[in-house]
Amino acid sequence: NPHANGGLLLRDLRMPDFRAFAVAVLEPGAPGIGDTHVLGPFLRDVAKLNDEARNFRVFGPDETLSNGLEALFDVTERQWEGATVPGDELLATTGRVMEMLSEHQCEGWLEGYLLTGRHGLFNCYEAFIHIVDSMFNQHAKWLKMSAQLPWRRKIASLNYLLASHVWRQDHNGFTHQDPGFLDVVVNKKAEIVRVYLPPDANCLLSVMDHCLRSRQYVNVVIAGKHPAPQWLTMDAAVKHCLAGIGIWDWAGNEGEGAPDVVMACCGDVPTLETLAAVAILRERLADLRIRVVNVVDLMKLQPQSEHPHGLSDVDFDELFTRDKPVIFAFHAYPWLIHRLTYRRANHPNIHVRGYKEEGTITTPFNMTVLNDLDRFHLAMDVIDRLPQTGDKGLHLKRQLKDKLIEHKQYIEQYGEDMPEIRHWKWGQST
Repeated sequence: NPHANGGLLLRDLRMPDFRAFAVAVLEPGAPGIGDTHVLGPFLRDVAKLNDEARNFRVFGPDETLSNGLEALFDVTERQWEGATVPGDELLATTGRVMEMLSEHQCEGWLEGYLLTGRHGLFNCYEAFIHIVDSMFNQHAKWLKMSAQLPWRRKIASLNYLLASHVWRQDHNGFTHQDPGFLDVVVNKKAEIVRVYLPPDANCLLSVMDHCLRSRQYVNVVIAGKHPAPQWLTMDAAVKHCLAGIGIWDWAGNEGEGAPDVVMACCGDVPTLETLAAVAILRERLADLRIRVVNVVDLMKLQPQSEHPHGLSDVDFDELFTRDKPVIFAFHAYPWLIHRLTYRRANHPNIHVRGYKEEGTITTPFNMTVLNDLDRFHLAMDVIDRLPQTGDKGLHLKRQLKDKLIEHKQYIEQYGEDMPEIRHWKWGQST
């Protein structure tokens, strides 16, 4: 059966130029409609360009619309072999979208599709991708072993897009808040797994273009669907994603000297809260020299000896220093960063904030507060580790604690975040 060696049948996708879908970012912090809503038209055109070849599908539970990929339905429908009744929407006997409220079924569909020489994407709520943990494990093991067989040709990568993520599931509550799939993924062999957390829509476009072109990997991409600030122009986003990690000079103020503190971030919401914390510190403690490091490619944090994307010790130290405090705001469980960086010279000074299993139905900003990932806690973390901030630092810390009390009182009374949180913009006075 020729389909049993799908790599022999695999043909490259016809790809649109992802730059054509760029968000215009005239200055950092430009308003955005939601990163996956920007990605949707790009995937729409991928489906359209490959419709005749019939070699690209998007799989998922009942969440293609919910995850912000509604543009796909401009050119295709959900494939549906059963009967239809009045009120059914977007169903057809042929379509490039495959949906069923069973993550197992969707994973199996996609794996079979890839193994027989086609391309695909699995979009899912972040918390519920755990349902296919063991299936992911077996596919990753198969990729490792098949790569050792010279007659077995490479297949298209298995691509996960995890939207509706932990920090924006405030309306669904605790059951929908779990970023732990990343912990499962990084257990697999380094030559197989890739993990990307683009901070904005232009970075998401660049990352997804790369993932859909790749072979023999499992790519995990985490992106938000809610309106969020946009940080990088498309040119800057491409350079940042190619590097996988980098210093955002426009956000920090270290100049040509060494920084007093490194503010690192990985993920869209951690990036937002880090930049808001930096804005507070730069305004209120102007003598501090702050470096901002953003991470897109999570595996950059591992040593080069452990992962092909990993930074050398020299390159890591150039970014994170060998002796300065590092406040690291992370999308998922904080211990994963420690696990990836424990061999680094400055690991003892890396302090990580992330999800620590605190959640409920609440406001978006309160989700970060419950897990100490918010801008006020991050700024206080800096003050606690820099005694040179002195009395000014202690005074600011007291004000930040008062802000947390004010926040709690406000959301209990009004059921939404304070205006200064909802309408915050980079560059405005704090």
